[in-house]
Amino acid sequence: LHDALPICVEEFNTNQLATEKKTREKDELDTKIADLEQTIKDLTADLENLDAQIKEMAVQMKRAGEDREKENKEFQLVVADQRAAQKLLTAALDILKGFYEKAAALVQEGQAPPPGFKEYKKNENSGGVMGMIQTIINDAKTMESEIIRAEEDAQKAYEDFVKDSNASVQEKTKSQTNKIEERAKAEEDLNQATQDKENALLELEQLSNYNAELHQSCDFIMKNFEIRQTARDEEIDALKQAKAILSGAKFSDFLQMS
Repeated sequence: LHDALPICVEEFNTNQLATEKKTREKDELDTKIADLEQTIKDLTADLENLDAQIKEMAVQMKRAGEDREKENKEFQLVVADQRAAQKLLTAALDILKGFYEKAAALVQEGQAPPPGFKEYKKNENSGGVMGMIQTIINDAKTMESEIIRAEEDAQKAYEDFVKDSNASVQEKTKSQTNKIEERAKAEEDLNQATQDKENALLELEQLSNYNAELHQSCDFIMKNFEIRQTARDEEIDALKQAKAILSGAKFSDFLQMS
């Protein structure tokens, strides 16, 4: 019994320390698991958001390409109309120039001018018909130049948009790849932490079972040790009293000793 007591005390202390250490480890794993689960949740949300952004940018580029194609077709039609108008008006102007030059030559030769020549001469200073036609031709050329500049600006804006969009898609795709790797690592860590927690719980259960076994084995020993220790103390007190009586100690001293 006396030899078993130190073993029981040591085993109880060892069991308690191991239980406290394993409990702290389990609590730390709980925190780690919660953090990893939140990280995985956040990364999943980020990946879904990036995927939606990439798809939306693809839609926007497709629409921009369709709009650009439509605008370019309209540009070509408008330019073609302006050039056709200029061609027709230039041809008409050339005809009128020829007509009036011929009429002017007849006048110089003393012949009668064709009908309308006098009206032309009358309006010559204010521009006349030929002047109006030339103005229309000039306006058409100006409009053509403006339309061409607008088309060039629109084309450049479209190309810049596509360039920027592709760069953004590339950046987001790279971010996706990084986040997928991060999530895979977090999932791996989560699986390991979950396994570690299961092991910790198993060890805590084993420690608890062993603690119960210790109580079954040691409670009787420790209880009886206390009883025997009390009896031993009483025996020592009795011996002291007997020794005092035998040595002739005064009764008052004996009372003080007891």
